Amino acid sequence: MKKREKLALIRAHYPNAVTTIDTVNRLIDFVEERLDLEPSQIMLADSICSDDVNSIQYPVRASEFLGPFKMGGLDGFPFTGLTGMGAFASHVPDEGAVFVYYGPHIGISKEGTIGEIHRYGQHKNTGCCGAAKGALNKLINDAIVPGQLNDMDYQMNTIEQILLKEKNRILDATHPLKEATEVIYEAIDERINELVKQTKYACKYVILLGTIHINSDTDIGSFTSAKRFELIDLATNERQNLIQELLK
Repeated sequence: MKKREKLALIRAHYPNAVTTIDTVNRLIDFVEERLDLEPSQIMLADSICSDDVNSIQYPVRASEFLGPFKMGGLDGFPFTGLTGMGAFASHVPDEGAVFVYYGPHIGISKEGTIGEIHRYGQHKNTGCCGAAKGALNKLINDAIVPGQLNDMDYQMNTIEQILLKEKNRILDATHPLKEATEVIYEAIDERINELVKQTKYACKYVILLGTIHINSDTDIGSFTSAKRFELIDLATNERQNLIQELLK
């Protein structure tokens, strides 16, 4: 399948999606051309799902950044919290920048099915994101107990509570799993911005890229649908919305 065909498959659901490889390439161009920094001066943290497919489909050029520091647990929620963000912030080069790539993920199979992908070596499709699908099934069946956070399944319970707060919105949607993913993105975005606000960085910039991360079959790859791309100048606290630069 040609690149344009792959993009057409994904853009049927996420019109601004680009390949994750192209996203990383554009980020490297940005830090070199706009910030006059080398990728080796950028400390990368990602808050994406711990699903193995995200490691398998991680772009090779991302290794030009320092890291990554892993902030995310199930479906990308930043479960490492203030301690994780603080640790990450202390690792960045003094004259460099921190770059946080975050968001939930969702699968779209070669057949166009939302919530499924065909993984390497398997004979049938499996769920992606399995945690989001599991939480959605519990939501549909009224099986989520308000406020329940069990130590044995804390991360899953957190995802369930996030969905429960927007139950009607999700269940009334044309694509409930897609809407659930949007709800989870909003919760992650809010939490990341809270963590950034409460963390001290000894560097020049913070770069935030909030996305819906889209996985597909092994031979299709992964994609990024950007929802936030901001540069924070730590000397002035000025925030610039640069998403159009990323998407052009």
